[in-house]
Amino acid sequence: MDHTKLTRQDWLVFLFMLLLVPLAGEPKFHPFSGDFATFRVSFGSPVFLLFLLWLRQFPRLFTGCAAGIAVMLFRTGLNIFYGIPMPDALVAHVPSFFYYFCYALFFALPQLSRNSIYEQALEIAFWAIIAEVFASVGELAAMNAISYQHKEAFTLGMLLRLFLIAVLRCFFILSFFFLFQLYNTEVRLTRKTKEKNRLSLLISGLYEEAFELRCSLQSAEAVTHDCYNIYDKLKTKAQTDEDRALAQEVLRIAGECHEIKKNHQRIYAGLQELTNNRHVDDYLPPDQIIQLLVHTQQKYARSLNKDIDFHVDVPRGLPPLHVFLLLSIMNNLVANAVEGIDKHGTISIRIGGGKGDDLLHIHLGNTGSFISERRLPKVFSPGYTTKFDSTGKASSGVGLTYVKQQTEALGGTITMTSDGKDIVTCELQLPLP
Repeated sequence: MDHTKLTRQDWLVFLFMLLLVPLAGEPKFHPFSGDFATFRVSFGSPVFLLFLLWLRQFPRLFTGCAAGIAVMLFRTGLNIFYGIPMPDALVAHVPSFFYYFCYALFFALPQLSRNSIYEQALEIAFWAIIAEVFASVGELAAMNAISYQHKEAFTLGMLLRLFLIAVLRCFFILSFFFLFQLYNTEVRLTRKTKEKNRLSLLISGLYEEAFELRCSLQSAEAVTHDCYNIYDKLKTKAQTDEDRALAQEVLRIAGECHEIKKNHQRIYAGLQELTNNRHVDDYLPPDQIIQLLVHTQQKYARSLNKDIDFHVDVPRGLPPLHVFLLLSIMNNLVANAVEGIDKHGTISIRIGGGKGDDLLHIHLGNTGSFISERRLPKVFSPGYTTKFDSTGKASSGVGLTYVKQQTEALGGTITMTSDGKDIVTCELQLPLP
């Protein structure tokens, strides 16, 4: 047994088996009479099979011996409790040990742990039935040997009865086991889907970060150029040591700005490679993308204590779109709508395409907020914002600027309108791939 691969959880499950298998063996019936009347059929065997499939880290013979000893001691303890002498009780239940030992012995032959149990369900069923039958025969033989009774022979009819019982018990427990495994698979799939959606949102945010970094690079370049021009002028006009020291200080600042620009360039190059490296897996149908978007923004609205209803009309059959690019655009627009709504409102998203113009038409509208007529022309301007945090600090104002530049970079158009009272509408047109 390889202890390095066993965890605390494995040992807890193993101890749980030692408790549950003896208990499961108590609800029982006796299929035979005469010399074999003490032979029982119970739920101990199906439960033991369940743990054999579960505890594949343990050698099966070790598991079988441990289960057999646990059952033997448990039943001996019950008999002692009811007044049977310990030696007689212990001898009477020795065959139970041979049952679980033989069961584990025959079930260990196929080495099933090397492959997925789903790929060998029929093989598992076959070996479980064989193990059940031979374990029962082993127990009956041990009972006969211990009692020294040879009055009643083991017949073919008894073997057939054991086989039918084994088939019924085996498929009962396998059905339960595979249903349990199916549930676990669905749970893992749900977790993976949530993690994939979380990563999709994070990566879509990188598109906006890359845009902001590009703007920062342009600013750093301009600052560096201006500092160098000031240095050149100060150096030319310098007449005292103080003037020359001031010129050198400006040159030092220009050098630091240049270093900042180079660092930003390296980061930007990495982001650009990530955002431009598009694979087939990066594309999904628009209805799935919008579903993820709405799910995220619903949680955002609840975090702001806002009552917002989302209405979505996205037909199926539209060509797949780039997940992160569309999310980065739509997230900004919908988040702006959520933040703009005071307390109650609705957000509607409608997508259409293929009207003969090879364009994807996206309509985003919301009630519960408005934009005044004088502000509408400025909403896409760099740095323009009407949002402030709790300390009065204005937001960056780069979100809608990013949306407009990305839309136009893709060859599309975007317009925003408002009735000035309670409705804001945004219309996007993007070329279909």
